[in-house]
Amino acid sequence: MLIREHNGVHYAVQSGCLVREDAWMLELSEALPAPEDWLPTTHLPGRAFLTALVPDEDPGREPSFHLFSPEDRLIPHVVMRWFVELVDAEVSRCRAEMNQATTSPEDAG
Repeated sequence: MLIREHNGVHYAVQSGCLVREDAWMLELSEALPAPEDWLPTTHLPGRAFLTALVPDEDPGREPSFHLFSPEDRLIPHVVMRWFVELVDAEVSRCRAEMNQATTSPEDAG
C-alpha cells in the first residue's frame, strides 16, 4: 500500500490480482488513521472511490477506470496524476511480461 498526503488529506493506493478477471486492480481511496498501537502503520485504506483494471493476459483488452463516488468526491489534480502514473507503470509492467511470454527462446537469441 502506498500513502500520499495532499493538503492535509491522506490518500492510499493498494493493488492486487483479480484472478477471475486476468487483471491487476489498483484502488485509490482516502486513507484513514490507523490505531496508535498498529505502529509503524499510520494509515489504512478507506473505501475505494476510483479503481483501475489492468489486464495481464490478453493484450487486446484495454486498461479501464471505474469511479465509485456516491458523495460526489473531488479528486485533486496532483492526486489523480499520481494514481494515473501508478496505473501507467502497472500497464507497462504487464505489457512487458506479456511480450516476454510471447517471445520464444529462438527469437531472443
